[in-house]
Amino acid sequence: MLKVGQSAQIARGYSEGDISAFSALSGGKSHGVPEPLISALFSYLLGVELPGSGTNYLKQDLQFKKVAPLNTLLTAKVTITELRREKHLVDLWAICTAPDGAVICEGRSLVKAKDVPGAFCTPS
Repeated sequence: MLKVGQSAQIARGYSEGDISAFSALSGGKSHGVPEPLISALFSYLLGVELPGSGTNYLKQDLQFKKVAPLNTLLTAKVTITELRREKHLVDLWAICTAPDGAVICEGRSLVKAKDVPGAFCTPS
């Protein structure tokens, strides 16, 4: 059951090979880990871990503060900050940090989830 304060996290590093593969797909070049790859960590967490399966991603507002270096283990974390039961909405704080604690990016995510406690379901 979802509750305020609940969190999930994942740690991942990106190699030069990962960036080359991404650049081949996107057509861009990057110094450091591209922002879309960092954002994808949050997408994974929201769709697989918290809230999980059946989650609809509505909005994400991230502020990138530093370039994420290659070959560094990044930790992405989402934490539930508010549950809006009547609309099945979940507000989460998203943050990605480097091993030294430096904030790479942070911001808000808003999702619609099927298992918001106290929400009542309408028949299909």
